[in-house]
Amino acid sequence: MAQLVPIAALVGAGATLYGVARQSKVQQAQQAVQVSNAAAEAEARAATLAAQQAADARARAARLAGTTASARARLAAGGVAPDDGSAVALTSGLAREAGAAQSETDAAFAARLAAGRRSLLNDDGSLTPWLRAGAGFGTSLRNLLE
Repeated sequence: MAQLVPIAALVGAGATLYGVARQSKVQQAQQAVQVSNAAAEAEARAATLAAQQAADARARAARLAGTTASARARLAAGGVAPDDGSAVALTSGLAREAGAAQSETDAAFAARLAAGRRSLLNDDGSLTPWLRAGAGFGTSLRNLLE
């Protein structure tokens, strides 16, 4: 009867190792699903942000074109040549301001994309069950040898 205890301990350690292997496979499958879901969410978020940025850029370009055309029309109606002197300074100033606003929007867009990234360095803790199972197996082996 005393000889059955170490054998039962060895069988128990084997069952523990098998359980840990199965659990590890299940965790890996779940982690793969989570990674693919996170990638899909990040891709959708990036596409949404890109579409919003493109719409904002088109709206800004349309406002700039309208403002420039309006300023040129007012200057021409006032007798000033819209392609000379202060008229050119006015329209180029409008374009510079629109460019600065666009660069600020681009920086905000890059920051919003970067904020949505998940770290690839997150620990999943899959080594701990293996270490515990190894310790249990070592204890069983030691009991068997005693």
